[in-house]
Formats: sequence, C-alpha cells, structure tokens
Amino acid sequence: MQLTYKHSRKTLWIGLAGTLVVIVGSILFGYAQTQKKEAEVMNPTKPVPSDAELQRKLTKDQYHVTREGGTETAFHNAYWDNHEPGIYVDVITGEPLFSSLDKFNSGTGWPSFTKPISKDSVVEKRDSSFGMERTEARSKSSDSHLGHVFSDGPAPTGERFCMNSAALRFIPVAKLKEEGYGQYLSLFQSQQQKVGEQSQAKGP
Repeated sequence: MQLTYKHSRKTLWIGLAGTLVVIVGSILFGYAQTQKKEAEVMNPTKPVPSDAELQRKLTKDQYHVTREGGTETAFHNAYWDNHEPGIYVDVITGEPLFSSLDKFNSGTGWPSFTKPISKDSVVEKRDSSFGMERTEARSKSSDSHLGHVFSDGPAPTGERFCMNSAALRFIPVAKLKEEGYGQYLSLFQSQQQKVGEQSQAKGP
C-alpha cells in the first residue's frame, strides 16, 4: 500500500513537471515566433518583390498607385474616413509610415497626415506632371508612390501629407503586437496618458 502511494506521488510529480516543461516551452516558442515575425516585418533590408510578383500580389488599384503613380478616387477609398487608432504601413514592405495620431480630416477625400512617423521613411521629390508643380511623397523602402505633400496643413507642421489608401495598409492598435509592431504601442500609451492627465486637471 505504501509502495503504491509513493509510486503514485512520483508519477504525479513527473506528470506535473512534464506539463510545466510543455507550458514553458510553448510560451518560449510563441515568444520566439513573435520576435521572428517582428524581425521579418521590420527588416529594412528585406528585398522588394519583383514587378511580376507585385502584379500578382497587389490589387489593380494598389499596383496602379504604387507603381504607376496613379491617384485613387476621392471619398471612395479605404482610409479617408478611418478614425480608428493605429498605424499605416507600406502595402509592399510593411514599413511603418504614418500614425492615426497625426491623421486629420482635410475634407479632400483622401487620408491626410501632418507628418510621417519618421521623416526617414518618406522621400519627397519634385513632381512637374500634368502642368503642376507639386511635391511627391514616396516610400523609401519600396520606392512606391504614396501621394503628395502640400503646405496647407494644420499646426504644428503646416504640412498635409495627402496619401492614397491603396499605397497603405492599416494596422489597428489592438493588432500591433500580433503583427510585429509592438514597439509602436508606446505612441498610443503616451497619448492615452496625456488624455487621462488632462481629464484629471479639468476635474468633474
């Protein structure tokens, strides 16, 4: 009887230890996969797909905008009226380009921002097409046409980055970590903290 009891306890401990190893292993594996995914998404040296591959991968509108310098229809595009918090990334490479914190209603029918997340991610070029003098905005990582930059934006920059939704992919705050953009959560946490502090200062 005593032998059976000791044997049962030993079996129980072995079972618990085995379960613990599986749980810890699963957690570490999940973390490693997340890190790997983030590294893949955020890898600045990741090669841009070939033109043939992009024609297969992108929609007709996405290809026309990013590779042929096209402009989508105002008020009939994915993000012109999107008010959800999150970031907008390059539809081809996934490079972070704009934040909803800098998005504003320009009344133009295209998503507009006061500035990019990083000046280094957006290249500005002179555009003299269609008999107009404009400043074109292109993604540095994929050399995609994004839209144009105008000097009629609100404070503090006075600029309006008028972008094509077709050149962007939106990632909501709730999915930033899952999609490999966890480092950008701090942007929104800081904003929430400021809002909370302002509410407390005003009082009831």
